[in-house]
Amino acid sequence: MTQFLPPNLLALFAPRDPIPFKPPAKTLTWEKDRSKTPYTGLSAFTAVFEEPKDTPPPTRGETKAEKKQRRMREKQEKRKQEIDEELRLWDPHNDPNAVGDAFKTLFVGRVNYDTSESKLRREFDKYGKIKKVSMIRNASDGKPRGYAFIEFEKERDMHGKFVIV
Repeated sequence: MTQFLPPNLLALFAPRDPIPFKPPAKTLTWEKDRSKTPYTGLSAFTAVFEEPKDTPPPTRGETKAEKKQRRMREKQEKRKQEIDEELRLWDPHNDPNAVGDAFKTLFVGRVNYDTSESKLRREFDKYGKIKKVSMIRNASDGKPRGYAFIEFEKERDMHGKFVIV
C-alpha cells in the first residue's frame, strides 16, 4: 500500500541513521580506581565538630494545625476586644432607634412583604389600643425586611391572647 504514496510522504517513513557512539568525557563514578582514592571515615573531621554545650537549641517550626489554632485564638481575642469596646460604648438610653417601652412592644416576625403598617394595625387593634406600628425596612432600598414592632398603650394589652400561625 505504501508503494502508492508520493515520494515526499515516503520520506517521512524512512528509517533514521543510528546514533553514533561517543565515549564519556570522564571516568564514571563507579569505574574509579578505589585503590588510589579509598573510602575513608569521618574520624579525621571530629576535631572540626562543635562542642555539644555550644550547640544552640533546635528551632521548631509551627505545624499547620498549630498555626490554625493560633489564628483562631487570635481572631477570638480580637473579637472579644471588639465586643468589650462596643459594650463599653453602648448606651441604649441615647440610641435614636430605640424608642418606646420594651415591655409594651410586641415583635411580629415572618410578615409578608406586601403587608402594610395599616394592615398590621387593623389586625392587632382588637387586642388593645396601639400607640405605634414600626415595619422594619431595608435602609438602602426601602423594601420591608419581613418583621415589625407593635407598641401598645398598655402592657396588659400586649399580653393578650394571640394566635400564632
